[in-house]
Amino acid sequence: MLVRALALALATALVSVPAPASAASDRWDVEGEPTLRIQGRGFGHGHGMSQYGAEGAARQGLSATEILAFYYPGTEAGRASGRISVLVSADTTDDLVVRPRSGLRLTDLGTGERTVLPDDVGAQAWRIRQDRKGRAKVSYLPRGAQDSGGWRKLLVLQGEGELDAKNKPITLVLPGGVERAYRGKLRAAAPSSGSQARDTVNRLRLEDYLRGVVPLEMPATWSPAAVQAQSVAARTYAAYERAHPRAKHYQVCDTTSCQVYGGASAEHPASDAAIRETKGQARLVDGAPAFTQFSSSSGGWTSAGSVDYLVAQEDPYDGHDGNPVHGWSVTVTDDRIESQWPAIGDLRQVEVLSRDGNGQWGGRVRSIRLKGSQGSVTLSGDAFRFGLGLRSTWVTVRTG
Repeated sequence: MLVRALALALATALVSVPAPASAASDRWDVEGEPTLRIQGRGFGHGHGMSQYGAEGAARQGLSATEILAFYYPGTEAGRASGRISVLVSADTTDDLVVRPRSGLRLTDLGTGERTVLPDDVGAQAWRIRQDRKGRAKVSYLPRGAQDSGGWRKLLVLQGEGELDAKNKPITLVLPGGVERAYRGKLRAAAPSSGSQARDTVNRLRLEDYLRGVVPLEMPATWSPAAVQAQSVAARTYAAYERAHPRAKHYQVCDTTSCQVYGGASAEHPASDAAIRETKGQARLVDGAPAFTQFSSSSGGWTSAGSVDYLVAQEDPYDGHDGNPVHGWSVTVTDDRIESQWPAIGDLRQVEVLSRDGNGQWGGRVRSIRLKGSQGSVTLSGDAFRFGLGLRSTWVTVRTG
């Protein structure tokens, strides 16, 4: 979440500025064709651990356990292990294509039969794809051949096909020729019984999964205690999601809707060390994995989530000098607002209707109304945030 937040911050060229001490009013009249200066705090939903806050706490000498206890009060230390299945969302085709490597094995999930794919056929790629009868056909593309009729059949499976190399990375070929390596097993899985479509699913050990998550969610070279806290939070979040699977053929996704996962291609020695140091550690509630949400920056207050231990509380660690998104500002034209919500006509007034009550300006926006020459729209804070591409819902407005 944090690495993506940093990229977005640079891309939009927002400027970090100190936020004013208070807002005189939550209603602003708009005249002419003004620009609105939106000031804000934090980045993300604010539930659970602030990643910048974890780094700030680590800089103050807190351990990973102390960081986790602060951001997830009411949870307790426990364990999580086993395997997890992850949807590879970037593989949007109905086949599974990998590069050859030594020890590459194919399992027919219909019979359990395992075949070591031959090294001596001169393959530049292996593919599992459904034939016209709905059977999984395994083929290879000889070196020098083109991907248009050049595939040669090796065998037909009785069930779905799964590839592995005894946990050594397998290079998956994604649409457009992008290649990404994955540990564990890669399966061409049907999303439902009898479906001709196939999704690529990565099945692997939880600890290996984390190696592809943690460095994409937090810079691996941050303070060890912060990266260790991220490792435990990510392990716990994955275990929670695994207990509440997204679909029958996989448990978690690999995007911001779950946790970003980049396979073996994303691994970093520093985050690998943090994962080893915290091996198996998780946060539990009533003996089950907690819903350990986290986001880039709390802005100085975390926000209440969907469970009791995701509390709204003042965050003394988020505002360190290494956090560029603790306070920020962006300029938005009224034209942009009018094009996003055209039903209002010419923008005349912006009014915050409710906030969560925590922190500067009364906290995060819960609902906001935009009035114009043709009508008005009432939006949730999230709808306003995402509609304008803002970093968080903790905002106030200045006109000019």
